[in-house]
Amino acid sequence: MDFGFPAEAVTVLLVAVAASVWVDLFSHRNAEEVTFKNALGWSVFWVALALAFYGYLNVRYSEEAASLFLSGYVLEKALSVDNMMVFVAIFASFGIKGIMQHRILYYGIIGALVFRAIFVAAGTALFGVSHWIELLFALIVLWTGVKMFTANSGDEDSTEDFSDHWSVRWTQKVIPVFPRMVGKQFFVGSQQADEVATREGMTLAQKARVYATPALLCLVCIEISDIIFSFDSVPAIVAITQEPFLVYASVIFAILGLRNLYFMLAAAAKFLVHLEKAVALVLVFIAAKLGGSALGLYHIDHQISMGVVLVLILGGVLASLVFPGKEDAQTDQS
Repeated sequence: MDFGFPAEAVTVLLVAVAASVWVDLFSHRNAEEVTFKNALGWSVFWVALALAFYGYLNVRYSEEAASLFLSGYVLEKALSVDNMMVFVAIFASFGIKGIMQHRILYYGIIGALVFRAIFVAAGTALFGVSHWIELLFALIVLWTGVKMFTANSGDEDSTEDFSDHWSVRWTQKVIPVFPRMVGKQFFVGSQQADEVATREGMTLAQKARVYATPALLCLVCIEISDIIFSFDSVPAIVAITQEPFLVYASVIFAILGLRNLYFMLAAAAKFLVHLEKAVALVLVFIAAKLGGSALGLYHIDHQISMGVVLVLILGGVLASLVFPGKEDAQTDQS
């Protein structure tokens, strides 16, 4: 993959990411509950790391490169909000709680880093081959934005049953499933499975040397869902810049903070009632920017794009505070 940037920049990115992941793993080596305060602290750390990389690009290369990176990072962060809400539903369907969510998200994010690299390579290679490809990207982003904006918020209380997701059914065909959580394990051996089944009065549907636990099924479901989300987010970021290095850097820094963002949003989701609409407007704007450029009608400067994205996201947060949801309003009145 040709990053289009000097080896120094690639090395700085890889070292920063590897060191940060090691620090994160070392800090969470003891399986403890992730509190909102802990998640907030780590979220500040990941954002500060991204801003430090922005500063590095600004000083070492150019203001334009730094601005393009920051625009992509902010956009990926914004799009991640919708992903996290789906993850909340997936965990609820499998009955996964507490520290096990942290464990599953850790492995899920490692997979996301790999798959996003593949999507970035494919997306940047296709982009610019023909203006029809650019228009296709614009339509994908526009469709996603319209779908998000017109989503029926009245169905928020109904939780989709992801335990019957097609990715789960596919996994069950590959490996037998033990229908109980066994500690923090993704797999359980036949001897341990027999002991648990006997203790709880269960009858195993089939005998096997190794069984998958619901934790593995949940991980597969989250991984597949994240891959599907990539079809929306990667075209949106490629619309901002076609430099593979800047695209992947913005994606990787956003992904590194997803676990902590999840725990924050899980607690604050009911308060940020208008944030999803703001993200939808961001996608519509990106689609218009990409479509206009592909047709040669107009060009929107990257700094203007970053400003629009920031204003829309902050506007969604402020709108949620000023015009809260019905439940929040009733709670305040009481």
